[in-house]
Amino acid sequence: MKDLSGFRLLPGRLDAGAQAALTEQVLAATQAAPFRRQTTPGGRIMSVATTGLGPLSWVSDARGYRYEATHPDTGGVWPPMPAVLLALWAELADSEVPADACLVNLYRGDARMGLHRDEDEADMRFPVLSISLGDTAIFRIGGLRRGDPTRSVRLASGDVCLLGGEARRAFHGVDRIVPGSSRLIPGGGRINLTLRRARPA
Repeated sequence: MKDLSGFRLLPGRLDAGAQAALTEQVLAATQAAPFRRQTTPGGRIMSVATTGLGPLSWVSDARGYRYEATHPDTGGVWPPMPAVLLALWAELADSEVPADACLVNLYRGDARMGLHRDEDEADMRFPVLSISLGDTAIFRIGGLRRGDPTRSVRLASGDVCLLGGEARRAFHGVDRIVPGSSRLIPGGGRINLTLRRARPA
């Protein structure tokens, strides 16, 4: 298949110490903003548990997909993004405009994410920056149409990938995780952090 321009994979971008520190910060934040299983507008409960960091986070329910400033269950604002995430965005996103949303996805057991593209943001010129923590994921990326050929990429703990440029509109998803491939996350599983710019610059 033809590789889309704008897809960058940085294996091992975060070393073991940085992964452990970031995981601790994220899990501490979930005390105020607990993980929840969201429901799609069509009524399907997602297999991935989610929460958020930053001024906004992505939510889904019968009203549709959107960004909100507060946690749907607690009504509280989302915890702030750790400084390391803001630094990664500043380094890799090629933009002086900061990310204003970080979606935190927790994959355990048979959790997966079907092919989709992120298009609820106001300006698609900004990339999506993804950081993997914990168990390895089998990530699938395709083309600009749902039916285009796809390829699989293994995303291990500490890997960072960027979907920008042409790849920003690529269909992508997670077929599965590899249980037991990491001991980083208490109780097992994978945490994926995706930074976005949701509002207009």
